[in-house]
Amino acid sequence: MDFVVYVLKNHFYLANDKAADIMFTAHLYGNAYVQTLAKSEAEKRINKAHGDANNAGYPLKFTMEPE
Repeated sequence: MDFVVYVLKNHFYLANDKAADIMFTAHLYGNAYVQTLAKSEAEKRINKAHGDANNAGYPLKFTMEPE
């Protein structure tokens, strides 16, 4: 759970309380809305988040959906 908050804060630039809320929602329901971004920016942040998760051995997954 701490790692998810870390990723949300460091790659999606969320405040600690917002990151914790999103983490808890994802924990309870299996998914959570993070934020709306331009496609190129979303791809960049998701790729960095997946890289950190893979390096740390966590199965964290972010996806994009059209608005």
